[in-house]
Amino acid sequence: MLGTELSLLLKKNGLPFIGTDREVDITDLAALRDFTSTKQFDWIINGAAYTAVDKAEDDVEACRRLNTLGAANIAVCAKNIGARLIHISTDYVFDGKGIVAEGVTRPYREDDVTNPISVYGLTKRDGENNVLKENPSSYIVRTAWLYGRYGNNFVNTMLKLMKERDNVSVVMDQHGVPTWTFDLSEAIIVLIQQAEKGENIPYGIYHFSNEGICTWFEFAKEIYQYGKILGVLTEPCEIKPCTSADYPTKVKRPVYSVLDKTKTKKTLGIEIPEWKVSLKKYLELTNM
Repeated sequence: MLGTELSLLLKKNGLPFIGTDREVDITDLAALRDFTSTKQFDWIINGAAYTAVDKAEDDVEACRRLNTLGAANIAVCAKNIGARLIHISTDYVFDGKGIVAEGVTRPYREDDVTNPISVYGLTKRDGENNVLKENPSSYIVRTAWLYGRYGNNFVNTMLKLMKERDNVSVVMDQHGVPTWTFDLSEAIIVLIQQAEKGENIPYGIYHFSNEGICTWFEFAKEIYQYGKILGVLTEPCEIKPCTSADYPTKVKRPVYSVLDKTKTKKTLGIEIPEWKVSLKKYLELTNM
């Protein structure tokens, strides 16, 4: 989902790239060395990950190989060939309880203490640590609640259910920010372009999601509203709120997944779109 979006934007911006999938095994350092030995890379963007959160609990070794060992191998490879690395990470490195300051829960900052509560989150957190240990010339970009045109995601799932059913129940006790892969990809390209121009973009961890905050229920309500306006949804469908307890999963989802983007906005000098604005643009593009 993110890789395809990013590839299209790299091409649009005239930035030559080579995209890889399973033909390059990131858990095999020798394979990575072979792949990069005959090519000149200035940057490596690692969007590869084991993201099946519930399945990871029973598939720990495979999850760790991709998210932790694979991340370390890419960092080593990037360092060996003199390439700068952008590594994509997740809000799941936090426990989702939020940081309370003066009685108010505030968004997670890059330097807040991590405390993952799932195998997926733990392996991603360990992957971050490995990246920074093996190659300090790296950027880690944490994101959350991704949706886009080129993969399975909440928006497309909701639209499908809303077309098939007269009511849909969605959890209303988990808070976060929907993030359009297009907006994240644009920010990544800005980072690369500015660094290439010699701008001071310090290495380390950055957060990116769209602006605002909502629950999955509120997200679904907006999807329904715009779907009706655009004519994608023609039949009525009631969106009902429910709790996480009504839909138990093997892994407890973070209750609070809001990321603070202050550092990213100041460093890159960008404005980040509000989530409702980006959702509307996404639905308009995908249903033209």
